[in-house]
Amino acid sequence: MVILPGLLAATGYALGTVLQQKGALQSEDTVTGWRFLVRLFRRPVWLLGGAVMAAGWVFQALALHAGSLMQVQCLITLSLVIALPFGAWLTAQRITGSVWAGAAALVVGIVLFLSLGSPQGGSGSPTSRDWWIAGGVSAGLALVLARFGARRGGAVRALAYGAGAGLGYGLATAVTKVFTDILGGGILAVLGSWETYLMIVAGAVGLALNQSALRTGALAPAMAATNAMTLLTCIVLGFTVFGESIQHGGGQLVVVLVGLALALLGITLLAVAPAARPVDTPRVGARP
Repeated sequence: MVILPGLLAATGYALGTVLQQKGALQSEDTVTGWRFLVRLFRRPVWLLGGAVMAAGWVFQALALHAGSLMQVQCLITLSLVIALPFGAWLTAQRITGSVWAGAAALVVGIVLFLSLGSPQGGSGSPTSRDWWIAGGVSAGLALVLARFGARRGGAVRALAYGAGAGLGYGLATAVTKVFTDILGGGILAVLGSWETYLMIVAGAVGLALNQSALRTGALAPAMAATNAMTLLTCIVLGFTVFGESIQHGGGQLVVVLVGLALALLGITLLAVAPAARPVDTPRVGARP
């Protein structure tokens, strides 16, 4: 059973992200850097968002244990759509016509990719050589993107850092699929496995580059690049590392590619959603 835990994971990521956004919007605009992060850790709603996202990761791991990497990541990508009603409820997010169009394109694209592509699991145990190649290529591309972004500004920097973050997140997701098998060996197996540390490092790189992308202020390019590259990375690693396959006979490949293109278009449209409204927080001594 993959669909149910996959959708639960997407829901956890969606709600957790919106809760953390709500916590961030409650912070003063003048506070930046480490002080800003410290303030976030003091906000119960932000911590609650982290806990919900952690629950989402557990469901994602369950889905990855049972299904293919491509299939699960497609379901996780739907968190962008699931977050819309949560955003409208918790952070006064405005849902415009382009946002509706993006949501529709993403859902239709994912449905086409999953229903006609029917991703099938391949080898469940990639070799060390597979991981060395995947990790080396991902790290190399992320480094190139980071260096390129550092020399640029604005939307170009956001795109470069966001794409690098997507590479890190995608690799971490792929390693999580193997990590679920390692968990069965107990704590010693987890601590003694290099896959555990690869997953942590890849996730940390993704997080660092994602924060660098968001700090540029170009939110839409950063979001689009991160989510699109995460999806593409998981698809590529599904093919190359896990030996997964999709149905491609009888013209199905064309429709599958159209579905993937629609999903990427939907991600781009959702990324340009209007910013959520800042949450007014009462000041000490202020009159009601």
